[in-house]
Amino acid sequence: QVQLVESGGGLVQAGGSLRLSCVVSGRTIRSDFMGWFRQVPGKERELVAARGWTGGGTYYADSVQGRFSVSRDNAQNILYLQMNSLLPGDTAVYFCALMTRWTGRYTIPAEYTYWGQGTQVTVSS
Repeated sequence: QVQLVESGGGLVQAGGSLRLSCVVSGRTIRSDFMGWFRQVPGKERELVAARGWTGGGTYYADSVQGRFSVSRDNAQNILYLQMNSLLPGDTAVYFCALMTRWTGRYTIPAEYTYWGQGTQVTVSS
């Protein structure tokens, strides 16, 4: 059974930093593609950052470019999202997601097979 478990969310002041972690279990990640999404009430889930597990390019939404960084730990099957210079507009529930078959449509939530439960990030002004 594949599971994705996020952690690292919390309350932080504007300008602060957080690092989110997503531990993947039940699956050996080789060529999968993974992403971090976020969602606020009443809005659609949006892709924040994404990357192929074994390399290739990374994707960042314009709103987080230069502030967020996605990385992974091969040995422990962990995907990270380092978030710096946080803004109140970054407040959301953050989800990690795994795409098991590359479709190229990595910005679309429905293309991802597995999802974590989400972790709340709140940035105060």
